[in-house]
Parts: sequence; structure tokens; C-alpha cells
Amino acid sequence: MDIQQIRNDFPILGQKIYGHPLVYLDNAATTQKPQCVLDSIMKFYTLYNSNIHRGVHYLSEKATEIYENARLKVKEFINAKSRTEIVFTKGSTEAINTLASSFSQRFINPGDELIISEMEHHSDIVPWQLNAQNKGAVIKVLPFDDRGELLIDKLENLITNKTKIICVTYASNTLGTVNDVEKIIKIAHSHNIPVLVDAAQAIQHLKIDVQKLDCDFLALSGHKIYAETGIGILYGKEKYLEELPPYQGGGDMIKNVSFAKTTYAELPLKFEAGTSNFVGAGSLHTALDYVDKLGLENIAAHEAELLKYATQKVEALGGITIYGKADNKVSVLSFNIDGAHHYDTGMILDKLGIAVRTGTHCTEPIMQHFGITGTVRASFALYNTFEEVDALVDGIKRAQKMLVG
Repeated sequence: MDIQQIRNDFPILGQKIYGHPLVYLDNAATTQKPQCVLDSIMKFYTLYNSNIHRGVHYLSEKATEIYENARLKVKEFINAKSRTEIVFTKGSTEAINTLASSFSQRFINPGDELIISEMEHHSDIVPWQLNAQNKGAVIKVLPFDDRGELLIDKLENLITNKTKIICVTYASNTLGTVNDVEKIIKIAHSHNIPVLVDAAQAIQHLKIDVQKLDCDFLALSGHKIYAETGIGILYGKEKYLEELPPYQGGGDMIKNVSFAKTTYAELPLKFEAGTSNFVGAGSLHTALDYVDKLGLENIAAHEAELLKYATQKVEALGGITIYGKADNKVSVLSFNIDGAHHYDTGMILDKLGIAVRTGTHCTEPIMQHFGITGTVRASFALYNTFEEVDALVDGIKRAQKMLVG
């Protein structure tokens, strides 16, 4: 890949912060947007803006076509069996909330059990907690070791005849760990238990084939893979989506409405109440085309080299603790300067134009596992460079001198 040409596709990367060239290393929080995505958003609002699925006029039909073509693009990108298995949401958080609510309503009874991994994002913990409390269900936790690798061998002992679903992240947003979800799914299916895979931190790094994985549900966010915010996907096997009740009611998810009875629309519209983010769907289509053009394999190879280089450079500094040392990782490097607070480190790096994330990263159970309050997280994307890693390392050195001497 021509990284400089790629960087030219992202206008925001050309600016200076506090007089320093922007080094954007907060990609696990959200990725920047290429010009083609920005152009697609402006083009839609300029030429096609109209509500979808409602009008017989040209603009509505054109907007609907863009929206439904985006659904087909997502289907192809993750190799779903049918377009009816692709539900548009606001993001992975809403996708998981949708599933947690609908699945619990249909399948969870008092005393039933749900298994969630210790390294889940809060968005794959809290929705299940809320619904488990409402249903009188129990949540069990699949732990990870100090390298940040799930102890999958303990899964069999957690499963009982009351286990109704297993929820696991494909890649940890804090540790970078890529979990062996295929193995987890095989174990679960041997007990006839469905699996939700949170792919919010995997979709931009790894080729995902839902039929090969055989996952039952999968959630992802568009803004993690270079599309705009407010668009995401809940993938679900058709056999489950047919059985699940709607999460929300309103326009576009109905077939017929009377005060006596309402019948629901066919899949996937049953789960898309109200006015969807049709512009965001179009931007997601454009972003996925952009990624396809570059090749996920090429992107992953570049990011892996960046992570390897950054890990070696940071380890060589000494006085640094790195969290997440799994053999298989996406491009996330979480660390702390020994004796320094992560917020202080982040603020010093910011004044040097280096954008990193500090805090718990919405994974407080991970912090509790290590007995810490948070970390500094540098996360790399396709447009980052080795020179930016060098700038990060120099910034850490400066923070070390200022904070611990």
C-alpha cells in the first residue's frame, strides 16, 4: 500500500495540533473518514435526500435504492447468507441492546444463565445485565489470564442446561486480543447454545465470514471502519430473527396497524423502527468499498508491522507496563508509565499533537483484573506510519522525564 497516498485521502490528518503535526492514534475509539466517504454524505444530502421506503417519487426511490444496496454490500462483506439477516442499527451498542432485549423476551426465563467474557466492552455487559435482572437470570463470566487470553478451556465447566446464550468479543478494544471465536462457537453449538460475537474492534482489521464462523449473531459499528457515526449492523441468522420479537415499535417495522392488532413487516424491517440513518448506510457502503479496494489483508499486514514496531520500541524504554500480550492481537497497545497516572501521560502526549485514549476504555472488569484504574491506549489504523510510532515513543520518553524523573 502507498501509505502517503492513503493519508492524502484523509483530510483531517493534514492539520497541526498545538503546532505539531497531528498523530492520530485513537482509532479504536473511532476512525477518520476518507474523502470518498465525506463526498458520499454531501452528495446524498445535495442530490437524493428523502425518506426511504415511503415515497413513490424519484428522490425517495433513489434514497431507498442507496440504502438497500448498502445492505447488500454488508451482506457480501461479511458473507451473510441473505440480505434479510442484515439489520441496520445506530451502532454495535444498539445492535447488542436490540438483541439483548428481544432475545431475553423470547428465550430467557427465571434461573436461566448467560455467559459473557471478562474482557467485554460495557456495551456487551450492561444490556445483558439489565435484561437478566428483569428476567431473574444469572450471568456467568469466562475469565482471561494475565497475558490477556481467554481461558476457553473453562467454558465447558460454565455451561449447564440453563445456559441460553454466550457473548464474546472478537477482538478486545483494550487488550487487542483476537479471541478464538470459532472454537467458542463450536463448543457452544455442541450444546445447542447460540453465540453473539461483538465485532466492533475486529471488522476493520480482520476478514469476517459469518458463515464460516457459524456465529448466530454479530454486531459491528460503521464508524470503526471509516464510515460516519450513527450506523451499525446486527447480523442474525434468519431462523433466530424470525422468532425474535421487535425491539422497538413505530413506522417502517409494521405491515398493518389497528387498535385491535398490529402485524409486523418482514425481515429485516421488523427491527428497523422509525427513520433509519439512511445517509449513514450509504457512507458505510462507500467505506467498505474503500477497504475492499485496499484489501483487508494488506491493511492487516501493515497494522501488524506497526504494532510489532511500537511494542518493541515501547518495551525498550523500560519503566513501562504493557497490558495485553496475547499471541494474536489487533493493532492496540495499552500501557502505563510506571509511577505515572494515565491521564497525565495522555495530556502530555496531547500537547505534542499525539491523540491517544486514556481511562478504562469502557472495560472496567479488565482494569479490575489487573488492579489498575486505567491505561494509555494507542491504536493504529491503515493510515498510520512508523514515523508516527517514533513520535509516540519520543512523547512517552518526555512524559517519563516529566512525571517520574
